[in-house]
Amino acid sequence: MAKSLRSKWKRKMRAVKREKNAPKELARLKQALSNLGEKGEAVMADVQEIATVVPADKIKRKTDAEMVEGDDGKMDMDSKRNQKTLLNEHGQYPAWMSQRQAKKLKGKRMAAKAGAGKKKKKGISW
Repeated sequence: MAKSLRSKWKRKMRAVKREKNAPKELARLKQALSNLGEKGEAVMADVQEIATVVPADKIKRKTDAEMVEGDDGKMDMDSKRNQKTLLNEHGQYPAWMSQRQAKKLKGKRMAAKAGAGKKKKKGISW
C-alpha cells in the first residue's frame, strides 16, 4: 500500500506523544517498583541502566537556548529551490508535494516551454 500523508502525520504525532509521555511512564514504573519494597530497589538499578530519560523541563530549556542563539527565527528552507517551479538544483520536487501535484506542475512547465518556441503569424486574426 502507498504511504499516505495522513499515515505519515499520524506516525510522526505518535512519536512526539511517545517522547512527551516517556518521563511520566518512567516515573510510574519507578513508583510501581518502589511499592514492591526491598525487592524493588534491586530491580531499580536495572531500570536505570536500560532507560535513561531526561526530564522534559531540561530539554525545553535546551531548545529555548538554541532558539535564542540560532539565526533570527528563520526556518531552514532550501535556498537552492526555484520559487516558481518548486524544483531544487537536482530537479526534485519537495517531499511534501504529491505525485499528482508534481505531474500537474510539470505539464504546465512543458506547455509553457512548447508555447514559447512558437511564433505568432503576422496578419489579421479574427
